[in-house]
Amino acid sequence: MAQTILVVDDDPAQRRILEEVVKRDGYRTITAENGQTALDLVNGIHGKEISLVILDLVMPGGIDGMDVLETMRPTHPSLPVIVLTAHGGIETVVKAMRAGADDFVVKPVSPERLHVSIRNALKVTALTGEINRLQKKAQGQLTFDDIIAAAPSMSNALKLGRRAAQSNIPVLIEGESGVGKEVFARAIQGESDRAGKPFITVNCGAIPENLIESILFGHEKGAFTGASEKHAGKFVEASGGTLFLDEIGELPLDMQVKLLRAIQEGEVDPIGAKKPVKVDIRLISATNRDMIEMVKQGHFREDLYYRLNVFPINIPPLRERTEDLADLIAHFVSRLAAEEGKNVAGVSPEALKMLHQYEWPGNVRQLENTIFRAIVLADAAELSVADFPQIASQVDGFDPAPAAAPMPAAQTGQMPERNGGGFRQTLAEFAMSNISGDVQVTDESGNMRKLEDVEADLIRLAIEKYKGHMSEVARRLGIGRSTLYRKVRDMGLDVRGD
Repeated sequence: MAQTILVVDDDPAQRRILEEVVKRDGYRTITAENGQTALDLVNGIHGKEISLVILDLVMPGGIDGMDVLETMRPTHPSLPVIVLTAHGGIETVVKAMRAGADDFVVKPVSPERLHVSIRNALKVTALTGEINRLQKKAQGQLTFDDIIAAAPSMSNALKLGRRAAQSNIPVLIEGESGVGKEVFARAIQGESDRAGKPFITVNCGAIPENLIESILFGHEKGAFTGASEKHAGKFVEASGGTLFLDEIGELPLDMQVKLLRAIQEGEVDPIGAKKPVKVDIRLISATNRDMIEMVKQGHFREDLYYRLNVFPINIPPLRERTEDLADLIAHFVSRLAAEEGKNVAGVSPEALKMLHQYEWPGNVRQLENTIFRAIVLADAAELSVADFPQIASQVDGFDPAPAAAPMPAAQTGQMPERNGGGFRQTLAEFAMSNISGDVQVTDESGNMRKLEDVEADLIRLAIEKYKGHMSEVARRLGIGRSTLYRKVRDMGLDVRGD
């Protein structure tokens, strides 16, 4: 889903111009004709969908742009605002910035200037939000409000998580791999009285068997060969805070006995120590295994299972909480595009429909990695079906390969529209269907020319055909203007901008 931008201007003509400029960059728009309407939209039920505000400073009706800024900042401090002013005087700009504006644009609006301003404001906001989240995570203060979990199927898990946070009861989080069990565990700590205290994670399935006891309970110097220093162990490190035992079902049986004693007695026996060490921990465990079945088969101690499973919480897989999919996608697109420096505003409706139909066996982790790959490879401002070839190949009704350019377009000499494929593929398809035209795909010997040479000729032909109007050239070639300018620069051509 594309990000939504609120355009606020009392002049209908200006609103339409701004709306078209914003839409051209792939964003959704909503408009307001005065300050009060703008405030109502921002504070309304759909206010959280607004990613940025373009705000005219001078508006009649009692509430001008400056009033909107001053009213909105206390309640929406992270919402970026770009102000429009007919007079770019220093005093006006300083006043707007002090009121909370992120940038200003002088009327008449330059599409390129507004484009850069929007991109930078959204990038800074995305990175700031991610930094704040990472800081809260590092400080042990992540809460359930920081988790995207509005789907009805998540309501019970959230309710239980908040209840669990009010006590030190042992919690067992169950769910498939990739659903976000560790994030959930961190939110439990962040809303408990242990917020800000140590949060120590142990992946029980990733520790070599001969090191498990040392890593969990610690050892004294010289306790065994290679023990050149004293090691406290994860239980001691987590004392006063939370110990998160991930993939608890992978713990060997002999270690299960010692873990049970540590939980019951509240103390651990470091290897080589003369006396036990008292610990004060909040224990949260997680598993993607069927623990009851493991107990029946004798792979997991029944007494330990009931000690861990005092307060079970099940997190549903992503396929059962598809209501969160659009918000998760928007979050990952915004964050990853900012991190990678890519001008990607969202996902096309068709691609979003396809992503909703996919089963997501790897859950949220797979979704994040899929968006990451698409962002890295994307050339357009909006991710299309072609940017998710692996997903498209597994969902009925979606073709992972872009269709070839239709013959009528080649016969009329028109450049092919972007069909979702890569730029090189678009060029190749057009060139192959236009052999009799001005772009030659074979050399004098009848051999195929290099794709780079055909590409260069096609760009020159397009620039000539559309009289150097680069926006039209880029649109007809199906690529972004920045990509076109880069290719033109690499070719050493001297063209005017538009």
